[in-house]
Amino acid sequence: MPTVLLVRHGRTTANAQGILAGRTAGVRLDAVGREQAARTAERMAQVPLVAVVTSPLERCRQTARILVDHQAGRPGEDVAASPIVVEHGITECDYGQWQGRALRDLAKEPLWSTVQSQPSAVTFPGGESLAQMQARSVAAVRRHDAAFEEQHGRGAVWAAVAHGDIIKSVLADALGMHLDLFQRIAVGPASVSIVRYGPHRPEVVATNTDSGDLSWLRDAGPAGDAPVGGGSGAQAL
Repeated sequence: MPTVLLVRHGRTTANAQGILAGRTAGVRLDAVGREQAARTAERMAQVPLVAVVTSPLERCRQTARILVDHQAGRPGEDVAASPIVVEHGITECDYGQWQGRALRDLAKEPLWSTVQSQPSAVTFPGGESLAQMQARSVAAVRRHDAAFEEQHGRGAVWAAVAHGDIIKSVLADALGMHLDLFQRIAVGPASVSIVRYGPHRPEVVATNTDSGDLSWLRDAGPAGDAPVGGGSGAQAL
């Protein structure tokens, strides 16, 4: 099946202030976040993306637009080659009454320790559970992946621009990890994680990368059997 690049949005004004933005409208990338997104777009510029799927929230749509603009800079390509698709299934977790509050204050709440140690048991007051968040986000990513395979073939590469907890939950599913272990995964602003949904199992190629050549993805081919002994690895072009 195709390869999905899981891209977290760049740093926002809320991130810089230590605020849990959640689904608050109008949260945009700050100057650092725009630079982070541009660097990530440069890394991905040599990879022909069949589409960029994004959370509907503004910070993700900004990041997605930067990715597509750099795709348009490839010789012989244009913006239409990488359409932006808005997907509500990968929108931010509904943190309910936690939304808009300072992280330093949330850390004093009794629920905070459960978020850290047993996420599967957490339902945010007035919001959704982390289990619901994972179920919808994984379903959305797998649905798009199957659709892009049907449309573009098994060697297609696409990007999903989403949020930290969303990407961590998708990676946990791909790794076969229980949701209670997903806090062991780090996903920084504008980082790229790579998953390939093969015929037997998902293959997690990379997590939380913020540098490095990705041009090898142009000719990586579809995921297949795992090489015994680890194989020779990807060769940058």
